[in-house]
Amino acid sequence: IGREHPLTLEEIGQRFGLTRERVRQIKEKALRKLRQKHRREELQMHIG
Repeated sequence: IGREHPLTLEEIGQRFGLTRERVRQIKEKALRKLRQKHRREELQMHIG
C-alpha cells in the first residue's frame, strides 16, 4: 500500500524475520478471511 511496486514475499520476510513460505501462508489466510461475507461487511463498516 502506498508503494510504486509491490514487495516480494522474500522482501516482506526479510523485513519481519520470516521465511517466504510463512509470508505466503499468512497472506493466504488473510485473503480467505476477507472472502468471508461477514468479515468483509465488518471491515467495510470500519473503512467507510
